Amino acid sequence: MTNNYILRRLRYTFDFNDKTMIAIWGLADEVVTREQISDWLKQEEDPGYKNCNDRVMAVFLNGLINKFRGKKEGPQKAPETRINNNIILRKLKIALNLIDDDILAIMSSVEMEMGKSELTAFFRKAGHKHFRKLQDQMLRRFLQGVEMKYKKLETKDAAKEAIESSTETPVNTGVWKTPKTDES
Repeated sequence: MTNNYILRRLRYTFDFNDKTMIAIWGLADEVVTREQISDWLKQEEDPGYKNCNDRVMAVFLNGLINKFRGKKEGPQKAPETRINNNIILRKLKIALNLIDDDILAIMSSVEMEMGKSELTAFFRKAGHKHFRKLQDQMLRRFLQGVEMKYKKLETKDAAKEAIESSTETPVNTGVWKTPKTDES
């Protein structure tokens, strides 16, 4: 799985436009252009496609952490020059403020059941005897689960906002409430 694919999935999941993408890199003290982003987001078969290297991806993930969690005081941590799926998962966990149970629920939502001990093995240091390398398929499924969770929330919030701001008769939200009777 390429960094470009992950970048495309995150952009789609959180509905980031080019301006927001540039700002995310800016939060990690990196300057990128709209053209660079466009080239990184293109499909591999497109002639303008450019590979998003590990350092650039690490900077984006650091910026994502700063966007969602706030920037820490002091200088920005130097980005990794080499990243793998385990580091990507760890950075997304931090950015989205997820705990282990949240990740397990996300994985379960895409029919990828795992135990807590299996999950913690992905967050161990590479030399640890219980370290486990996160495979592409598992990261892909995690990204699908994140998309399901956050796209749903976005849609629910928009629907709720539309209903609350409407002056007309409320739209059926699909929630059925049983009317109370005197016997209840």
